Amino acid sequence: MKRASLILAFLIPVLVSSVIAAAQAPSDTAQGFAGINIGAGLAVGLAAIGAGIAVGMAAAAGVGVLTERRDMFGTVLIFVAIGEGIAVYGILFAVLMLFGKF
Repeated sequence: MKRASLILAFLIPVLVSSVIAAAQAPSDTAQGFAGINIGAGLAVGLAAIGAGIAVGMAAAAGVGVLTERRDMFGTVLIFVAIGEGIAVYGILFAVLMLFGKF
């Protein structure tokens, strides 16, 4: 019971603030495109979470490889950098959503 009330204590202000923020939307927002800001935020947020998971796994495996073979440093670095590219794609999609002409 205590946990449910704690969750509600954090969830209700978030929901109320989103309703207030939606009520203060600019008047030049096209009808039907009010969710673009939420979509852009989700694109960046979920891509950052995915990139964090990918980099964490690649780096953990890379450390294990580097303890055995020091000459694999360049390959490990490339695999870690590929995981970080996911966040760049999320930012790119968010910019396209926010500034694209529909």
